[in-house]
Amino acid sequence: MPKITLTSVQGHTFKLARIFDAPRELVFKAFTEPEHLKKWWGPRGWTLTVCNIDFRPGGTWHYCMKCIDKSQGDFYGYESWGKAVYREIVPEEKIVYTDYFSDAEGNESDGLPPSEITLLFEEYEGKTKVVSHAQFGSAEALKSVIDMGMEQGITETWDRLAEHLESLQ
Repeated sequence: MPKITLTSVQGHTFKLARIFDAPRELVFKAFTEPEHLKKWWGPRGWTLTVCNIDFRPGGTWHYCMKCIDKSQGDFYGYESWGKAVYREIVPEEKIVYTDYFSDAEGNESDGLPPSEITLLFEEYEGKTKVVSHAQFGSAEALKSVIDMGMEQGITETWDRLAEHLESLQ
């Protein structure tokens, strides 16, 4: 499998898979520790200004992405808040959470669809394969986030993750 992010859409599920040239333990930490997430989470031109994590089943991750790239026009200065509620954690193997759009107080957005995310971390020829399954309530809900640019955003985000992992080795 190439290093690029591979995506597929089936019904109301969006699947991503990518090989990262880093040990599984490090890739898992990159998804779970604020000091890592602050360096790569979000598309290019965006930064995490808030990153609060209670990494345990039932715990939450509340964050804010802010556009700091003036070339992104109307998005410049825009904040996008999100919240994850962790459901299942198997260290270095699996994270399951519900992903919500939220506000600064952590209230879940009524107007934007949540998704159930399953992240799998697998050894792959000395590297780490990450597979993400995002399941939405309906095909229409999935289409609405794809129309918002989710595929480009997540691809850029995972590109930034690869760059961050490379910088640590």
